[in-house]
Amino acid sequence: MNPILALGQIILSIALIAAILLQARGTGLSGTFGGDSAVYRSRRGVERRLWQFTILLMVLFVVFALIFYVTQG
Repeated sequence: MNPILALGQIILSIALIAAILLQARGTGLSGTFGGDSAVYRSRRGVERRLWQFTILLMVLFVVFALIFYVTQG
């Protein structure tokens, strides 16, 4: 077991969770069940950069998981 890969995956998972939680759109219970009345709009500015950063973190997490899997076998 490579401790650097394990630590990297833990750090990536925490960062990914934080990035996903920062993107909360709907507030309250209506947003939870899809009852959000907001009109669809495109992401702009900081919201767009956060979305791109979340995608990057997700890809890195999957890559780390695959590398970790391959090195274990």
